[in-house]
Amino acid sequence: MNEIKSIAVFCGSSEGNDTDVLDQASNLGKTMAHKNIRLVYGAAKIGVMGKIAEAALNDGGKVVGVIPEFLKMKEVVHLGLTELISTQNMHERKLKMNELADAFIALPGGFGTLEELFEIITWAQLGLHQKPIGLLNVNGFYDDLFKLLENMVRKGFLKMTNYEMLLVDTTIDGLLQKLSDYKPIPVPKWLKEERT
Repeated sequence: MNEIKSIAVFCGSSEGNDTDVLDQASNLGKTMAHKNIRLVYGAAKIGVMGKIAEAALNDGGKVVGVIPEFLKMKEVVHLGLTELISTQNMHERKLKMNELADAFIALPGGFGTLEELFEIITWAQLGLHQKPIGLLNVNGFYDDLFKLLENMVRKGFLKMTNYEMLLVDTTIDGLLQKLSDYKPIPVPKWLKEERT
């Protein structure tokens, strides 16, 4: 069992057009607050990001926002967070979110959400961390992504063990349980040598 005190959530800065996504974002924020799990996210008060943060804060949860300086002018920054951390760039933002989180969840979003998800799972594949990574698959949002990943496995570009690192559920409680139960795969032999 993994003790999860903090989860970094990757999700859209837009609201999209499926209200179930917004409802699930709010439900996740509330659930994390009730379970005393700190939310780490991208610091915006708009879109799916804003919904999860607002729900967590309204139910007494702790919320840490991490945002690069240059985005402060373009995104609407949430000024009511427990803590707001500024970084120099996007890469430093992801490093800080990784450092602060015990686990990761991706909700629906666009390019930015996918980029954060794939970087963090690539780091896991390389043995740079062993934290659980989950996808909340609201209304089949990620179904086509799974088809692509399964094709990568069939074509020999992705190992099944690495594909299985991505934990998936359609329910919040189910996904949180999978994160808690996750057992990391062994680091590949060729990566066991000392890294600097």
